[in-house]
Amino acid sequence: MPDKKLRQTVLKNARRIVVKVGTAALTDESGRLDMEFISDLCGQVAGIVAGGVEVALVSSGAIGAGMAELDLAAKPGTLPMLQAAAAVGQGQLMRTFHDAFGALGLKVAQILVTRGDFEDRTRYLNIRNTIAALHDLGAVPVVNENDTVAVDELEGRFGDNDIVAALVTNMLRADVLVMLTVVDGVMAGGEVLDVIADAEAGSAGLADDSLSRGGSGGMTTKLQAAHMVAAAGEAAVIANARTPDILGRLLAGEKIGTVCLPAEGKMSARRRWIGQAARAAGEITVDDGAAKALREGGKSLLPSGITAVAGHFGKGDTVAIVDSAGSQVARGLTNYSAADIDAIKGLKTAQIADAIGEKPYDEVVHRNNMVVE
Repeated sequence: MPDKKLRQTVLKNARRIVVKVGTAALTDESGRLDMEFISDLCGQVAGIVAGGVEVALVSSGAIGAGMAELDLAAKPGTLPMLQAAAAVGQGQLMRTFHDAFGALGLKVAQILVTRGDFEDRTRYLNIRNTIAALHDLGAVPVVNENDTVAVDELEGRFGDNDIVAALVTNMLRADVLVMLTVVDGVMAGGEVLDVIADAEAGSAGLADDSLSRGGSGGMTTKLQAAHMVAAAGEAAVIANARTPDILGRLLAGEKIGTVCLPAEGKMSARRRWIGQAARAAGEITVDDGAAKALREGGKSLLPSGITAVAGHFGKGDTVAIVDSAGSQVARGLTNYSAADIDAIKGLKTAQIADAIGEKPYDEVVHRNNMVVE
């Protein structure tokens, strides 16, 4: 879809969006929350909400706000101190949003998440239902990683809330993810790219991987997030938070920032969870024939194409399916445990019962429970 058409159709007609704003955009040069900017951003969000658009705000800044509140000269170097700064700063961050949105007649709600909240199907659905209820009540959900208890996230696993924002976008099946940062968009040859394809966002070639001031993410994680959203069939935008009325201008279809084009076709909500949110509990290696059948033929995975299995997992768990070179072919929900797969690998379906005493399924992973890369 051409960039101009995408902006005039998808962006201009968006009815549900996720806005992610990073630490660098939220803070001033001293590292303290920039109240003037936050007030302006909330005003932009209020204007969009008044126009009938549902907005979920994914906000970084808890650690930075805590550093400022505690008068820390530099970002702490130990996990307990990082979590302490986050514990102090999260309250300051939400108070700031509460006051800014309150002046505009809007209520706000705090939602703190960790990786495990997205991986567990029940908790994942609970988050989605809570956000939907908040939108029904006219409140603005403010989502942030729970830095006070998360460990992997602070070490860069999510990457400054970029991946959280992508997961929330796909969870809500939002029309657009807008990632606001301190650069004008994705750069190439000193120029801002108007549009990039889904495949380009998924590669490492466009990212300079520079960290934003005060944050933990860089362009790499923003492109990863854009790829996740685009692969699911939605649009993503990377733009400068300090551009005047950036949200309104983007949703008016103005050519600003970098748009990541969505892939053709939209993933179902369940497939988005299988393919992106649920962490693989193990790995199944397949031969070249099976890999081709999955990639090109839309087939289910049968035991005859399996050569190896790794990890300890049970029926219903998410597994990664890889080819002989170790490249991921797909992710899916397995019908068999790791031990059973090890016993039936390489066999024909008619031989399953002889190997493990029963044959509840012909397929190890059914195509309906699989997302191919």
